[in-house]
Amino acid sequence: MERLNSKLYLQNCYIMKENERLRKKAQLLNQENQALLSELKQKLAKGNSKANAPNNIPDLNLCSSSNTNPSNSSKP
Repeated sequence: MERLNSKLYLQNCYIMKENERLRKKAQLLNQENQALLSELKQKLAKGNSKANAPNNIPDLNLCSSSNTNPSNSSKP
């Protein structure tokens, strides 16, 4: 039983480390996405100001789940 407990503990540690690595990667990707979206909005705003067309770029943050903080629920 103790051996199984140790094995499960090590698996849990590995999963938590991998989860943190993926969370950091997701944050970096979200930052990159936001920068690209901002750049796109600026370019379209310049083009639209010449044509007086409205800027209809949807806000991608409305469906983003990276703003939640699940790290607190995964830690013992």
